[in-house]
Amino acid sequence: MPRGLWKGAISFGLVNVPVELFSAEKRSTELDLTMLDKRDFAPVGYKRYNKASGKEVPWNEIVKGYEYRDGKYVVLSDEDFRRANVEASKTVDIQAFVDRDAIAPKFYETPYYLGPSKRGEKAYALLRDALAKADKVGIATVVIRTRQYLAAVFPEGEALMMNTIRYAGELREAKDLDLSALKTHKPTAKELDLALRLIEDMEDDWKPEQYKDTYREDLLKRIEEKVKAGETEEITEPEKEGREVRGAEVIDLMALLRKSVEKKGEARERAKPKRAHKAPRRRHAA
Repeated sequence: MPRGLWKGAISFGLVNVPVELFSAEKRSTELDLTMLDKRDFAPVGYKRYNKASGKEVPWNEIVKGYEYRDGKYVVLSDEDFRRANVEASKTVDIQAFVDRDAIAPKFYETPYYLGPSKRGEKAYALLRDALAKADKVGIATVVIRTRQYLAAVFPEGEALMMNTIRYAGELREAKDLDLSALKTHKPTAKELDLALRLIEDMEDDWKPEQYKDTYREDLLKRIEEKVKAGETEEITEPEKEGREVRGAEVIDLMALLRKSVEKKGEARERAKPKRAHKAPRRRHAA
């Protein structure tokens, strides 16, 4: 069972549901790479040092501080963060309930599980079932470590999940992009029809378990190749005659769409179960 981050409560109206917060993310599968000095390939360390004395500072001697004036700091401990707002630091405070599909995917950030605490199981189950029946999510504020987040609380099977969501001011608008060139690149009716056919051919049920991080495996194979070839301390230079990025090149969109649709159609035909071959009937002599 994962370790809880804190124990607190979900609050909405006058109701308090005792809960414990758990991270819903697994440890990253990203390869743990070491920084090396290019000159002798020795590992490069990360040094924490005192800017006044130049001496290294161990982790257990480091505290947080806020610079309220040039060179002057207020030291802040975990207790100071808690005392800033005792209720907010351990409360998922639901402000409103909205339709589950009202939140655009771009707002979702980090998932957490909210597990029931002792003597809070009944209230927990009530909130979970009520949200499921109403098809709503609770929009809440919650403090995690040293920052207040906006979050969505919703049922996930037997559990309640909380996903932090970005504030509107944290997202850029599409209008910040230069999309003026799109006005002269409207798709034709034929192109749109072929694109729709390709989308239909590729339609499938959402099965997250079928998608894997294949790049990690590819990178491990590349590492193994370099070890076998004795190139462990050789810096691989970029290929001079690699594929050029297709930027200003004119692309025959219709040809690509037709080829894609045909390829998907062939794959679909191959996937169909083959009918059993029937032997021809023998005619009896009269």
